[in-house]
Amino acid sequence: MKFPVTALLTSGIRLTLCAAFLLPSGVNASGKKTAEQWYAQGRQAVIDAAHHRFISTSKAKNIILFIGDGMGVSTVTAARILDGQQKGGYGEENLLSFEHFPYTGLVKTYNTNQQTPDSAGTMSAIMTGIKTKAGVISVNATVTRGDCATLKGAKVVTFLEEAEARGLSTGIVSTARLTHATPAAAYAHTVDRNYEDDRDASKFTQPALCPDIASQLIDFPYGDGLEVALGGGRRSFIKREPGADPESDDKGERKDGRDLTQEWLSQYKNAAYVWNKAQLDSIDSNTTSHLLGLFNMSHMRYEADRGSDVEGEPSLTEMTAKAVEVLRKNDKGYFLMVEAGRIDHGHHAGSAYNALSETIELSKAVQKARDLTGDDTLIIVTADHSHAFTIAGYPTRGNPILGKVVGNDASGEPHQSPALDKEGMPYTTLGYTNGLGFADLGDETNANVRYEKKAAAGRQNIRDVDTERSGYHQEALVHLGAETHGAEDVAIYATGPGAELVHGVMEQNVIYHIMRKASRVFSPVSDAP
Repeated sequence: MKFPVTALLTSGIRLTLCAAFLLPSGVNASGKKTAEQWYAQGRQAVIDAAHHRFISTSKAKNIILFIGDGMGVSTVTAARILDGQQKGGYGEENLLSFEHFPYTGLVKTYNTNQQTPDSAGTMSAIMTGIKTKAGVISVNATVTRGDCATLKGAKVVTFLEEAEARGLSTGIVSTARLTHATPAAAYAHTVDRNYEDDRDASKFTQPALCPDIASQLIDFPYGDGLEVALGGGRRSFIKREPGADPESDDKGERKDGRDLTQEWLSQYKNAAYVWNKAQLDSIDSNTTSHLLGLFNMSHMRYEADRGSDVEGEPSLTEMTAKAVEVLRKNDKGYFLMVEAGRIDHGHHAGSAYNALSETIELSKAVQKARDLTGDDTLIIVTADHSHAFTIAGYPTRGNPILGKVVGNDASGEPHQSPALDKEGMPYTTLGYTNGLGFADLGDETNANVRYEKKAAAGRQNIRDVDTERSGYHQEALVHLGAETHGAEDVAIYATGPGAELVHGVMEQNVIYHIMRKASRVFSPVSDAP
């Protein structure tokens, strides 16, 4: 039945609309919106949008850039629904924290040499203002990947380096290794993203001409050095002990004998180094000027795996809060990059459960940042690239997003059993175009090694499988060693001074220029000597 707009002219409907605003979450007693409520909610959304959209005349004193690594539009949608369902709702009507931001746009993610990009090239575009090749970090496209002899003259100064050179405080936070492509692009320059420490040197041509990424974080040449660096990757910062298994991940990897954690402590006044949550919690932000935290030898654990161990790893939200508290002491302002790095890893492993859980945690971290900052802070949330991740079928409203598709009958009411494909098998709403494919590991989450051994390509009969459990990995159409990135545009969300510059469809390198414009930085800083 169509709802006639002219009916709104009747006083009775006006009363119904007024009453609708008194209901929690805009729904009626039955849990479903009426036509009047849908109309009223849409009208109010336009009023709210008009109120919040304005051209800022103030400078962004602080900028916080959030990167959901691999957080494509389908990931945001699915995470939004899962978050809403975990809160007891249908899910579809829910919004993540950054989806409330007044300005949004779309970002094209290709690299100069790849249609479907990688994180090194995409994050380099965001941080330097130019597009470049896949696999290289904050250098221009003249370099040959892996050949350190081509590095000279190819470095491009990053926004973080410019901020530090101008006296702002700077920081990076990531649930991945701090030497991984996305965080590294903020502070390092190299012809190959895999040169994380000197143990990797033999893989490259003339490696003596390229410092490894971990050493570049410690030997940072701008300003007073990074004030905050929190994440994983401890192995690249500490030396390998004599006799240690060269292939193990539980020992340091440095072969040059350097302990970069001790160098951090010795080169800064009031510096601190921590490696677990309890230590991070005990840090006095008012007296700490430089904070390094390395909470795992490799990437940090998935959010779903952290549990309640107070001695273990902090959450992305907790790291973000501590970083802001340390950085905001600077009257000149600060720049902070925060990466939810394991969204990407969840997708590569075919685990929608982990990818979506990490996205929800990112939403919480963004909200925490908003709570800790004021009107002088520009907050941008975006992704470096997408994934081959789909939401499909015709599930009924409120169907568990991680579950099997249950459709509606001819009258529009849900069926009592899952929909079946042409082979008579049920299928899930979420899936991957490629990857290792199906695996059922029960209630386990961080079990990628077992996943690699137990994965099965193609369609599987999942009739008796609980697809909502943490250890379920979705099916994949094309069998590969791991699921790949996707090439479609990603979304960008912004609030605060300069946020109005985010609109339409833009090239990824424009994000850098938006940050410079918002912070009133117009002249570039020259490259480091």
